[in-house]
Amino acid sequence: MLKKIQTALISVYYKDRLDEIVQLLAAADVKIFSTGGTYNYIRGLGISVEKVEDLTGYPSILGGRVKTLHPKIFGGILGRSDKATDRDEMKEYEIPAFDLVIVDLYPFEQTLRQTTDENAIIEKIDIGGISLIRAGGKNYAEVCIVPSVEHYEEFIEILKRGAMTTLEERRRFAGYAFAVSSHYDAAISNWFNGDDNGLRLSKNGHSPLRYGENPHQRGVFYGQMEEVFEKLRGKELSYNNLLDLDAGLNLLAEFEEPTIAILKHNNACGLASRHLLSEAWEAALAGDPVSAFGGIIVANRKVDYATAQQINELFFEAIIAPDFEESAFRTLSSRKNRIILQLRSGVFPKKQYKSILNGILAQERDQQTEGPEEMKTVTAKVPSAAELEDLVFANKIVKHTRSNAIVLAKDKQLIGSGIGQTSRVDALKQAIAKAKEFGFSLNGAVMASDAFFPFADSVEIASREGIAAVVQPGGSVRDNETLDFCNRAGMSMVFTGVRHFKH
Repeated sequence: MLKKIQTALISVYYKDRLDEIVQLLAAADVKIFSTGGTYNYIRGLGISVEKVEDLTGYPSILGGRVKTLHPKIFGGILGRSDKATDRDEMKEYEIPAFDLVIVDLYPFEQTLRQTTDENAIIEKIDIGGISLIRAGGKNYAEVCIVPSVEHYEEFIEILKRGAMTTLEERRRFAGYAFAVSSHYDAAISNWFNGDDNGLRLSKNGHSPLRYGENPHQRGVFYGQMEEVFEKLRGKELSYNNLLDLDAGLNLLAEFEEPTIAILKHNNACGLASRHLLSEAWEAALAGDPVSAFGGIIVANRKVDYATAQQINELFFEAIIAPDFEESAFRTLSSRKNRIILQLRSGVFPKKQYKSILNGILAQERDQQTEGPEEMKTVTAKVPSAAELEDLVFANKIVKHTRSNAIVLAKDKQLIGSGIGQTSRVDALKQAIAKAKEFGFSLNGAVMASDAFFPFADSVEIASREGIAAVVQPGGSVRDNETLDFCNRAGMSMVFTGVRHFKH
């Protein structure tokens, strides 16, 4: 089913590399029809082009809203050469058969990012273009549809072989066409509905991963990774790398001071805030140097040479930071497969999605973070200024730790955490064991819990270890028992009123 391109319709918004396409078409004696600005652009290249208006007998009307919406255009795209009735009608009404349609839609999503002017947004809802794309995709047996500037490069390679397309190529481009169409309509639907009424989720970009969670599972990322970071070097990212990066970037967005986190399996195994990034690294690594092996490192400051020298001593999978000193980059590049990423944007969608059963769960991202003003002291003893600072620090970490979660911290350093346990007591015992394993004293440390304590047993254990202050949401029917024990033991406790489960 090799088909020669004889007649083309071109109507595009962005003209990038269009000159290459039309020059190749002209060299193959392809007759070109076009509209408005695209017509003027092609003509300006000195290439023969016909006006759509001359074919339809109608000018562009309604301020450009109606240009290609005409039977002579859509008949030429949808006509079937193997149907005698189609051939007779096209001959009777003098409808040319189009073999190629090239479209690039009005930039609706870009307009949303640039303005809130409703009239401007409405005018960037493409009608004719989206109709051309759907028509060309439907009749791929006869027509090659190029639906976006993103597909120009692939089409140019086809044209370099000659102005002909195979059925397989036309079918592949039809797939692109409906992907463009569905994504475009999803964006419009979300805007009209405030992104709340029904699920209309579409992501451009398709990046195959090394594998999924395990080597026997295939993995793909749908989205634009390059908007979040630039990969400076290293092996291809894996499914698990991306999960850790997502967890790390969301966690570090909570901290303003120079801070470094080390992530394993979506949880922080080390995290510290200090005046210098090198000091933050030293304290973060000390939190759990065993788990840090093979982890992901996230920094919220430019990585300097001194910090890079220390980090380089550890085997790790990937590091991401806003920037790297040249000498730091050279140092960290000493291992062949090490992934180095430069952060571009840490701003993520307000909604999160997870596929389960035969559907999808959707929820708002947890953007609530409690500062000192949200922490209500509920015990006789009030936490000191230093303890309150550590309580805020620990509460930020426990928010991003798998439930059931307990975090122990001291001097803005993570010294122990209990992760993903089925009881809060087990989570606390795990956190205490971790802290002791790496030589930390719990005297004067603070404890954060992602949810309320159902009984007083956790604070009793914490008190025996010397933990001085506790932050939790509160809300248990036995809160009074927990508070009574804290008052007897001389511990301070604050309530936030906000639970931070993370599953």
